[in-house]
Amino acid sequence: MLKLNGINTHYGDVQALREVSFTIQQGEVVSIIGSNGAGKSTTLNTVSGILRASSGTIEFLGRRIENRHPHEIVAQGVVQIPEGRLLFPYMSVLENLELGAFNEKARMARGESIRTVFSLFPILQERSSQLAGTLSGGEQQMVAVARGLMAIPKLLMLDEPSLGLAPLMVRQVFETVKKINAQGITVLLVEQNVFHTLSVSARGYVLENGSVVLEGGGQELLNNPQVREAYLGI
Repeated sequence: MLKLNGINTHYGDVQALREVSFTIQQGEVVSIIGSNGAGKSTTLNTVSGILRASSGTIEFLGRRIENRHPHEIVAQGVVQIPEGRLLFPYMSVLENLELGAFNEKARMARGESIRTVFSLFPILQERSSQLAGTLSGGEQQMVAVARGLMAIPKLLMLDEPSLGLAPLMVRQVFETVKKINAQGITVLLVEQNVFHTLSVSARGYVLENGSVVLEGGGQELLNNPQVREAYLGI
């Protein structure tokens, strides 16, 4: 479904990604793990077109997308849920959700999509008229995920979805990832909560200093001594 080949990305003169290559098959949950500054968010931002790759290619369903604008990439089915949620705090929950259905295909299916996300997150239906900025952190994360689903993604990319949440909400986030994947949506997950992330992932990639240094099955990486020492403190 997604193929990165030799991606290099820069912030000005600073190189953030170095020859990053990986693949995601349709229907998988794939994770990218690594320390702060490893290049995880940069990878997602490069895929979604927020950042332009300096070199290399990105293919989605066989089509090159590395030079496409973000709204064109979303229209093809690649949707990113950003770190920090980035909701519109003075707009209602429903208004935030409706803004997710921006492209033509999503607008046409907006009513059905609203019903789908409300069935996944019943609390949001109760809070639909409430200002998004007045919700708890966990509820705001639900809105961010639901807004992404409103765009009818084929590939959903989540950037640090459990950041700043209480342990109970963290578990709910990863249960939600499994439910979304069960609906046929492929998931690319960037997370610092390595144990939960690899537990729900078919495969994972480890980034260090902008390069992929390790890859393998989710359980395989959980049992890897290097991963256990560096990211699990074991």
